[in-house]
Amino acid sequence: MGKKIKKEPESKAKNVFDPLPIESKSAATVILMLRSPEEDVLLKAIESIHRFADKGEENKSSLMALGAVEPLTCLITHENKTVCRNALMALGVMASENDVKQLIKRLNIIPTIITKLSPEEENTVHEFSTLTLAHLSTDITCKVQIFQHDGLEPLIHLLSSPSPDVKKNSVECIYNLVQEFSSREAVYKLNGLPPLLYLLGSEYPIIQQFALRILESISSHKETRTEFREQQGFPRLMELLTNKKFSDLHVEALKVISNCLEDTESMQLIQENGGLEKLLQFLVAPTAPEIQAHAVKAISKAALSSEIQRILHEKNVEKALIELLAGENNSIHTAVCQAVSAMSKNLSSKDTFRQLEGIRPIMQLLNSEENEVKEVAAEALSNLTHENQLNAYAVYEAEGDKLLVQLLENSSPAAVMHAAAVLINMASQEVLRHSILSHGAIQSLMKHLHSTCKPTLINTIQAVAALTCDADGRAELRNVGGLPQLVNLLTSKDTEIRQNACWAASVCANDEPTATEMYRLGALEILQEINCSLSRRNKFTEVALQKLLNNNLSLKYSLTGHLLSTDITTDGFYDPGQTRDGHRVPDLEDIAKQAINQRRAVIAVNGTPPAEMKTDLAEKELRESLTETIPSPVTTNGSIRATSKSKGKGLQENGKQRHEDECKPQQEAVAEKPWTLPYDDQLNSLIEKIFKSVLPLHDEVEMYTALAKLVCDAMGGPVDIEKQHDFLWELHLSELKIEMQSNIIPIGKIKKGTYYHRALLYKVLADRIGLSCSLVRGHYSRAWNEILLSSTTTRTNGFNPQLQACIIDLMHKPGTLMKSGTPAAEQYQKI
Repeated sequence: MGKKIKKEPESKAKNVFDPLPIESKSAATVILMLRSPEEDVLLKAIESIHRFADKGEENKSSLMALGAVEPLTCLITHENKTVCRNALMALGVMASENDVKQLIKRLNIIPTIITKLSPEEENTVHEFSTLTLAHLSTDITCKVQIFQHDGLEPLIHLLSSPSPDVKKNSVECIYNLVQEFSSREAVYKLNGLPPLLYLLGSEYPIIQQFALRILESISSHKETRTEFREQQGFPRLMELLTNKKFSDLHVEALKVISNCLEDTESMQLIQENGGLEKLLQFLVAPTAPEIQAHAVKAISKAALSSEIQRILHEKNVEKALIELLAGENNSIHTAVCQAVSAMSKNLSSKDTFRQLEGIRPIMQLLNSEENEVKEVAAEALSNLTHENQLNAYAVYEAEGDKLLVQLLENSSPAAVMHAAAVLINMASQEVLRHSILSHGAIQSLMKHLHSTCKPTLINTIQAVAALTCDADGRAELRNVGGLPQLVNLLTSKDTEIRQNACWAASVCANDEPTATEMYRLGALEILQEINCSLSRRNKFTEVALQKLLNNNLSLKYSLTGHLLSTDITTDGFYDPGQTRDGHRVPDLEDIAKQAINQRRAVIAVNGTPPAEMKTDLAEKELRESLTETIPSPVTTNGSIRATSKSKGKGLQENGKQRHEDECKPQQEAVAEKPWTLPYDDQLNSLIEKIFKSVLPLHDEVEMYTALAKLVCDAMGGPVDIEKQHDFLWELHLSELKIEMQSNIIPIGKIKKGTYYHRALLYKVLADRIGLSCSLVRGHYSRAWNEILLSSTTTRTNGFNPQLQACIIDLMHKPGTLMKSGTPAAEQYQKI
């Protein structure tokens, strides 16, 4: 054999560059390498960037500042799958930094990343694609983009991935997405519930927690709750709740159950599976406060059902709730108050809370520094006292009214709303109402009449109405200046607010001082305008207008020209004459300040002696009685009676002292007294006369006739119907105006009165002795009284009394009764 000759190696191509090992310690240099066309260079550069970014947030920011993000987003679509995968890995790690996240959002690569979720891609691509989306989905804009580009469906499919990391990233991303309502509904429609329930059995707590949080969000949707029951979701939740190893998941599980308890079917299912007993165990067994709080919240949801309320009451849930108030955890306090509110719909539970002395600890929560605690405590008290007077009294006994008034001062609108509701419930009892007023409740409510929160404003108005149902409350409302805003609320464009304001106005107008003040503030014009509107008029506005007129009879008579038999005139009533529409009725004091004019005199009523006169009369009567009973100081034998002397001397000294006081010069300026209506002594004499001569009569007709004759005699006697022009009543009243130097004439001073003077006097005197009659104003100085007389007629349904309306003559044939509607009556009413 020949000797082998060693072959010479073939020479390399001259145009091929030998491989060059690359080493760089500069991040900027590596980032430049991301633009290399060589795959080996790209892979080494991406790997270096991935390791560098994974070391900390500062490195991620540095890489972004050096421009690493843009080339990486381009490389995720590279033809080489390894380059693509590694680019996604680097991008997924960097996306946790906020500035990087914002830059990725602007680069609009979400649709590209979603394509990487397809089943054909490897697990690593899925892992870092879902990681990137999980980071991005915390941004609202990115949530919308992921949803609009159909990213939810592949994420749901990846919940069944064999990779725990893919599951974790996918479930986290879905959790972020379902914070938006549209995504919650989509999860149900995309059949996302079964894989989520499957994840409850995961060995990784983080996956379980995200699954429960998603279930909590989507279970607010009714259709999802139905599917949850069909997929046997409750048994899986109960497995978690009964296992102490999963105590870190109990809060999330209880939240899901709370949502599901909004459906009756879910409540029945939980009850059948023993879930209700398990919830009650959380209330009494020592456990974390957060778990107890959510267990109580679940009980609150369950208690929305009347049947569950009954079951909970039978299981003494009230006692367990009250015991939880002994702690200091605000979350538990809040949840307990919510449960009390729900259970208070059961009448037996309301009484049980009181009997177990649970009202006081709830009331003490009004002192909490947490607004939410105060709000729910006030709401619980509101529900406990609603239509339950014993509970309302229990709040009063615990001095709760004082705390509630304090709560009105500087609290949230919700707390004020519920506090006002409690006061409304309490105010129906007089003792409680007076106590509430003594704490300054009206003053505290005033600023809330300006509230922009509708429920708070409505409750405030109702509280004002409840507290002003007696004279003391109305006086307080006037004193604190609350009437102007209440009248202003009558003009509200909101129907409910306007109706409540009308109701409060009708309550406040129950006495003359308040009704007069409301009229001065323009309430009459507002109510008249509302009642002319077909769309705004209702029973509330009609009642308010009627009450305003009924408690200011001077106003009513001037505007309507009619006083009913139930309209009882009193001192202070005056007749300014008929007032035309659109004109205001002047106050009596304003009229008194006017100079004497040519207008018709204003007739006023004031027959009660002033206090000073009553005192003087009493002293006069006392002196007269003493003069009659004290014997002469000189006895028959000429001796002096010591006792008589001392008494006489005492009287003399008293008289001397009074004389000195009267003659003593005034050394201090006397303050000007407020204007008062002059006392009408002649009216008082007429009143005394009717009590002596008319009231003792037993026959009804005799009383009306006798009173008519008395009125006629007092005002000039009968006037011949043909000679009325000779009865110079106008001149007489003009003389009285000059004599009085006033446009106001006391009715008792009129000695020549025509129809409308006599009719008014008749009404005034009849009201004093309880005779029923109305007063009607006609035209041309005419007015008349209509009375109702009893008569008997036979009806088809038996023998029943009827009332016959009659007009009584006070001018021509005093005491004559004329049936209404007859020619004689019409002749008396008209010229």
